[in-house]
Amino acid sequence: MIGSVRFPLRRWEVLVPALALVALVLSWGRDLPGLVVAVIALLLAGSVLAAVHHAEVVAHRVGEPFGSLVLAVAVTVIEVALIVSLMVSGGGESSTLARDTVFAAVMITCNGIVGLSLLVAALRHRVAVFNAEGAGGALATVATLATLCLVLPRFTTSAGGPVFSPAQLAFAAVASLVLYGLYVLTQTVRHRDYFLPVDKAGGVLDVAEAEEHAAAPSDRETLASLALLLLALVTVVGLAKVESPVIERGVDAAGFPHAVVGVVIALLVLLPETLAAVRAARRDRVQTSLNLALGSAMASIGLTIPTIAVASIWLSGPLELGLGALHMVLLALTIGVSTLTVVPGRATLLQAGVHLAIFASFLFLAVSP
Repeated sequence: MIGSVRFPLRRWEVLVPALALVALVLSWGRDLPGLVVAVIALLLAGSVLAAVHHAEVVAHRVGEPFGSLVLAVAVTVIEVALIVSLMVSGGGESSTLARDTVFAAVMITCNGIVGLSLLVAALRHRVAVFNAEGAGGALATVATLATLCLVLPRFTTSAGGPVFSPAQLAFAAVASLVLYGLYVLTQTVRHRDYFLPVDKAGGVLDVAEAEEHAAAPSDRETLASLALLLLALVTVVGLAKVESPVIERGVDAAGFPHAVVGVVIALLVLLPETLAAVRAARRDRVQTSLNLALGSAMASIGLTIPTIAVASIWLSGPLELGLGALHMVLLALTIGVSTLTVVPGRATLLQAGVHLAIFASFLFLAVSP
């Protein structure tokens, strides 16, 4: 599963999200002094750790792959709400905000989280083993969604610029929802065993073995952790937004492009999934790590595009979804390398290094395009 689970809940796992929520309410929309910014940063880090713990509790109760699905969808839903709220507030960058955020999420999950997970698993267990059927199906869905929603707008001709016409945007939104729904059905009902951890021989681990026979939490503990998980994720995303003016000032002072702000915020928002995936990889549950990474990339596209398609009815100005040439090359490289990684169902330090090199290239080119 995502990690070890201990009961009952420790006091900090309840207290930190509550304090973070109070800090979020008091600091939202205000210019903050340096000391307060530092305190908020500490609460943000604590909320990330609390979110990972509560995700473990929920995942332990519902089992894989439902556990990783809960965390991926919860983070994405809150992230989408943040994107829409920022787009409604307007500004010169709002037309590309959804595209930049979704692309950053894809690069972070498919290269950063996957690379770190494979690295940790390969260092501890020599070879990272996972289910090629499940990982391959998830990757195919991510590749299709990314191409449909982020690449095709650059080549369509019904509307000027890298944008969809209203009919094309509606089609992309419906197709995204259908593909994501089909993936969830496959992952949780039709072929659940494709998304369960496997042993060195490639055999699927049963739930009891995957959980190392730990006692499952009660329904009351699970519901409490689910509520605290949502609270922690709200505070993570909200405090990341509160910190964004400080990040913007730092980016401007360093002379970096404004798009770097979105990358930094995406990194903060995806911290809970990153930590959960790495902890799963340490326990040789690489399939769980891939479920988190690829599921998050898929949810980021499959839920964001339909939401902004509806929101675009009220939003003014263009909605630019088409990637530039540089980002399309990085996306194509990511899809090609990821395919070669998942097909064998086994990965070594080499594959981990390749994914991390692509992720480092994305970060470097974001700073120096």
